[in-house]
Amino acid sequence: MTAAPTFVRACGLSELDEDTPKRVELDGTPVSVVRTEGEVFAIHDVCSHANVSLSEGEVEDCQIECWLHGSSFDLRTGKPSGLPATRPVPVYPVKIEGDDVLVSLHQES
Repeated sequence: MTAAPTFVRACGLSELDEDTPKRVELDGTPVSVVRTEGEVFAIHDVCSHANVSLSEGEVEDCQIECWLHGSSFDLRTGKPSGLPATRPVPVYPVKIEGDDVLVSLHQES
């Protein structure tokens, strides 16, 4: 039996602007937290194609775009939806408790 994922506070829900990624560091791991389309997502904040921060990119249609080369990643799955990236980036479970956005670094499968 596997242990339940541990959630930690990433930021306040009130700190998130719609379609504007917020970079946080959780246990030394860079994470981009995004509020879009009525949901909150957490995705690894490093592009799998180039070692740059995804939180500096734009969000549209539940995708985050890397500002450097234009690769896009699905916020729900981490799968690339635009070249040149071909490898997915990790996505993390999110819970909302009051104004707290909680993220577990346990990767979703």
